[in-house]
Amino acid sequence: MAGTTKRTTGPLALTTTLTTNVYNNASALIYDVIRHIHITNKTGSAATFTLYLGATGANAAGTELWVGQNVAANSSFDWYGMLKLTSTDFLVGGSNTATALTITIMGEQHVV
Repeated sequence: MAGTTKRTTGPLALTTTLTTNVYNNASALIYDVIRHIHITNKTGSAATFTLYLGATGANAAGTELWVGQNVAANSSFDWYGMLKLTSTDFLVGGSNTATALTITIMGEQHVV
């Protein structure tokens, strides 16, 4: 059965705290399949972001999705794929420049 297409989070400004919870689905009765991560740099200078897939407020070694990924000035970064997230999974991360980058995540939500 197909899931419901939805914006799972955002737009959300990334901060310089790399342990910030960017996304978590709090219900054990559903899971999300992330299909698109869009990050926009609204400033005139390049900025970087780091995202982890792990526990709440944590950025342990071996859980990195992107580390120091550059987003050029006044530009965007787009990732398309399939990433299943349950209620125990968190997307955690931030940017090297406070509020320069804005993240929006799109995907599908499925009932368990």
